Amino acid sequence: MDLSENVAEPNQFVECATLGENLGFHSVWFGDHFLPWVHTQGKSAFIWSVIASSLERTTQVRIGPDVTCPIGGRFHPAIVAQAAATLDNMYPGRFMLGVGSGEAVNEERFFRERGGYWPAWKERIERLSEATTLIRRLWSSEGYFDFHGRFFTMPKVMLYTKPKTRIPIYFSAMGAKAASYAGKFGDCLITIASPEKCRQVIFPNFEEGLRLVGKDPSEAEKMVLILFEFGDPELCLRKIRAGGAAFLSTRAFDNPDSRNIEASTAAVDVPSIKEYFHLCATADALIDVAEQYRKVGADHLVFGTGADPKLIRLIGESVLPSMNSR
Repeated sequence: MDLSENVAEPNQFVECATLGENLGFHSVWFGDHFLPWVHTQGKSAFIWSVIASSLERTTQVRIGPDVTCPIGGRFHPAIVAQAAATLDNMYPGRFMLGVGSGEAVNEERFFRERGGYWPAWKERIERLSEATTLIRRLWSSEGYFDFHGRFFTMPKVMLYTKPKTRIPIYFSAMGAKAASYAGKFGDCLITIASPEKCRQVIFPNFEEGLRLVGKDPSEAEKMVLILFEFGDPELCLRKIRAGGAAFLSTRAFDNPDSRNIEASTAAVDVPSIKEYFHLCATADALIDVAEQYRKVGADHLVFGTGADPKLIRLIGESVLPSMNSR
């Protein structure tokens, strides 16, 4: 279950997490945003506070950010390592760390505030890769060490509060190159793509990246976020263009202004929307979509419900029973 849309008060996110656990969802993911993709969504909570509160209010469901961005803008990787280790101490085995290369609406101001620049994707993905290396070293090193990377330098550093369990790092990828990085530097994959793109592009590149560094692909989870709308196709398209399609608008990942991103979503074409969103007439149609992802190798399916209790209950009561029985 993914609660990424920034349209709710912080407490509503927590209530949706508890509802999800009660309905049998195995994981809950929260989008980590400074500004929302869409201006009129009107909310953008500090999600690490929401994650901690949600873990406290639940007992079994696994929870994490989808995704946070430890590339040196808002967050230094050492701070993310400390935050994650602290949560794993308090709620052992229930925190998952999702990481991504970031978008300007969340990160650009922080780079420029430090007198820097907004990096291109190639640099951001390399920053992210180096960040995961530093995070793991902080989690594992029993003594002080020096870290001298291309982007991060930390002399004489040690993390005193270590994780109690192994925290999986889910590495976000939407294309072939990112998927290869995900295999090399992540433990698991997060993606948004059609079943066919997953089969032909994302999963093979992820698995090849794993093999290049000696990891076993059979042990690496492949997670897919399923974006969907129920109802009449034309109404679905209108709703998606009003908010969900923001990340598909022109140069969305390099635009720091939610108002500009929102204004450009009306121009997102139908083929682009249908590549990432499933227009479903009924819950049965969504079950069929989920099965398509399973057939191509996805082993962790996340439904993009947003913080909508009615939709969460519908998926929990109409879709999950079928998925859990297969």
